[in-house]
Amino acid sequence: MLLWTRIVLVGLICLSLVSSGMGCGPGRGYGRRRHPKKLTPLAYKQFIPNVAEKTLGASGRYEGKITRNSERFKELTPNYNTDIIFKDEENTGADRLMTQRCKDKLNSLAISVMNQWPGVKLRVTEGWDEDGHHFEESLHYEGRAVDITTSDRDKSKYGTLSRLAVEAGFDWVYYESKAHIHCSVKAENSVAAKSGGCFPGSSSVTLQDGSMKAVKDLQTGDKVLAADDDGNPIYTDFIMFIDQDSTTRRLFYVIETESGQKIVLTAAHLLFVGHNSTDTEERMSAIFASQVQPGQKVFVIDDERSRLEPVTVKRIYTQEHEGSFAPVTVQGTVVVDQVLASCYAVIEDHDLAHWALAPVRLAHWVSSLLFNSQPQVSAQKDGVHWYSKILYQLGTWLLDSHSIHPLGMSVYSS
Repeated sequence: MLLWTRIVLVGLICLSLVSSGMGCGPGRGYGRRRHPKKLTPLAYKQFIPNVAEKTLGASGRYEGKITRNSERFKELTPNYNTDIIFKDEENTGADRLMTQRCKDKLNSLAISVMNQWPGVKLRVTEGWDEDGHHFEESLHYEGRAVDITTSDRDKSKYGTLSRLAVEAGFDWVYYESKAHIHCSVKAENSVAAKSGGCFPGSSSVTLQDGSMKAVKDLQTGDKVLAADDDGNPIYTDFIMFIDQDSTTRRLFYVIETESGQKIVLTAAHLLFVGHNSTDTEERMSAIFASQVQPGQKVFVIDDERSRLEPVTVKRIYTQEHEGSFAPVTVQGTVVVDQVLASCYAVIEDHDLAHWALAPVRLAHWVSSLLFNSQPQVSAQKDGVHWYSKILYQLGTWLLDSHSIHPLGMSVYSS
């Protein structure tokens, strides 16, 4: 009998995975082919995202000039893509040298250019700079920036070329001059490129018996404080970590309230905020941590009244921490350091993310039944869970790029 039960379990999970994959994406329609979306050209001097190039929300900080004699020169790889024309004024091949991330985005853009304008190729006028021709701390010195045009040098195409570069995944695109478009990427090993959506391992959650537990120490079946769909406190099962990394140092946002609570989470993680109302129901929505502003309200647990209360954000700053963990609960929410947060990240829609994790909750529920209310516990290794990787890939295919946080995309990039 137990064998047949397990066979049914496997069948249900497989069916759920297939159905979720086929139906993923709001408003697309079951089985419908996605139509190409209209491209909006960038205006002259416009840059995307709308922040400075060397900030967390774009390509990140400058990490130092790379020369042919430096240890970091091995970080650069040549690009011999025949679909790209390299100007190579110096005749040294320097413009072909770039980081792997820059190479990947450039190759993707080359395909888009040929699809957009048959017979036209992507042209690179500037790549890695070893001669000091750019301003101080230019990302050209690290092989993380390129200046591009089309092969026909038709300036009327440059606005659309800029938009294609954004769609190709460059971390910062700037319609810099009438002569070229400037594009750059995050460093391969930068904390900005590895933000993802997590909490530090030292953050704490509240268990059903009232005790506190570090996020990194959670075990499957632990009942942690969260909130239901109406914003009421509830204890729910911790299922697993969809991402965990015990050693890497990452940059986190610290969101501090006027009443002293602090929640620490990565830029791409979703946090619930209010809309100038004391009513938690109907007025609560999840936004990326990087979008939270002082003066907005987050929801903190009021122990005396056993309810969530909106509290004003006082200030926001960043800190580096070692280790990061992304816990998932049955409810899809979790109270961390007394502040309510979503369990999800990278995708801007909390409800969509919760729906997509339905097969994980189903597997947990069935496992609980099979193993006498205590799901089978196995040691979870560092890394992104395979199911989360699948969902991310589906999201990149089915969702618009603005629906995915720029600091979450590189987590799963190759």
